[in-house]
Amino acid sequence: MEFVRTPDDRFADLPDFPYAPHYLEGLPGFEGLRMHYVDEGPRDAEHTFLCLHGEPSWSFLYRKMLPVFTAAGGRVVAPDLFGFGRSDKPTDDAVYTFGFHRRSLLAFLDALQLERVTLVCQDWGGILGLTLPVDRPQLVDRLIVMNTALAVGLSPGKGFESWRDFVANSPDLDVGKLMQRAIPGITDAEVAAYDAPFPGPEFKAGVRRFPAIVPITPDMEGAEIGRQAMSFWSTQWSGPTFMAVGPQDPVLGPEVMGMLRQAIGGCPEPMIVEAGGHFVQEHGEPIARAALAAFGQ
Repeated sequence: MEFVRTPDDRFADLPDFPYAPHYLEGLPGFEGLRMHYVDEGPRDAEHTFLCLHGEPSWSFLYRKMLPVFTAAGGRVVAPDLFGFGRSDKPTDDAVYTFGFHRRSLLAFLDALQLERVTLVCQDWGGILGLTLPVDRPQLVDRLIVMNTALAVGLSPGKGFESWRDFVANSPDLDVGKLMQRAIPGITDAEVAAYDAPFPGPEFKAGVRRFPAIVPITPDMEGAEIGRQAMSFWSTQWSGPTFMAVGPQDPVLGPEVMGMLRQAIGGCPEPMIVEAGGHFVQEHGEPIARAALAAFGQ
C-alpha cells in the first residue's frame, strides 16, 4: 500500500500540545502502516479516556480536554486515524472505507488492550466509535458524546449534503482555512496546527473521502453496523452518559443530537455550549469539567 508520512518538523511548536508521540506499527491487516496516538497519564489509572477525532481534525482537537482528564488522575489515549494527524496516509482515495477505519480502531484497541474506557467522541469519532461495542460490548464504561450521530442509512440533511459535495469538488481542501472559518477566534498558531498534517494534496486522501463514505443510505457500508449499534445503545447500555452540544453546528447540531439522545438509554439533558459549533472541543475545558462532575469524579 502506497502512503505518505507527514514530516516531523510540521509538528514543531504545537500550541498547548506538548505531548510525546507514540506509534503502533504492524497492526493486523494494516502491516506497513504506522498509527500515531497520544498516551498521557498513569497506565494503571482507574479511568482511561479514549478520545476519538473526526473530519478533518486529529488528536490536537482534544488539547483542552486532555489536561482536565489527566489532572483528575485519568489516562488519556487519543489516536490519529489513518490519513490524519501524525498517522500514515495511504495515497489511494479508494483505500478509505468505513470498514478500513473501523477495523483499524478495533486493531488499535486490541494492541493496547483497552477496555472499560470512557469513550469521548465527536463527528466521525462517534460515527465509528459508537459502533465499537457491537464487537467489544465491554469496551465502554462511560460515555462523553458531542456533535455526532449514529449513521444508520439516513442523511443528516441538506447541510451535510452540501458539505459532502463541497469536499468532493475540493481535492486540495485547505484544512487550515476551513478550521479558521469553523472556529471563531482560533489563533494563527492553532490554524497551523490543524493544517500541519497536510502539506500537499497527496496527504489529503482521507480528508477527501470521509464525507463520501458516511452511510446515508441503507445499503451503504456501515449502515447495518450503525443499526446494530443503535440497538446496543438503546437496549443494552445503562452506564453514565454526558452529552455536550455545539448549537452553531449546521450539520450535526441540536436536531441531530436530539435524535441521538433518544437513542442512548438514560442519556440526560445535554450541556448546550452556546458559542460552540461543530468542533465543540474548542470549548473542551468546561465540557470536561462538567462531565467529570456529572460522573461524580
